[in-house]
Amino acid sequence: MADNENPGNFANRPKEEVQAAAQKGGQASTTGGFASMDSDKQKEIASEGGKASSGSFEPGSEKAKEAGRKG
Repeated sequence: MADNENPGNFANRPKEEVQAAAQKGGQASTTGGFASMDSDKQKEIASEGGKASSGSFEPGSEKAKEAGRKG
């Protein structure tokens, strides 16, 4: 296993879990989300330019700046 503990990295996941994901053949594991919305709803949200998000940070806050530096 790699030194990086990032669970998003397939190299850090158990072999069985990686095989199960591969067997889905690129199919989404969920049916919800932005991609499943009708195009009018997508356009409405996209036109907000991120303002529709729950917004974990106040713009310009120290926490936002720190998160931005971390990436």
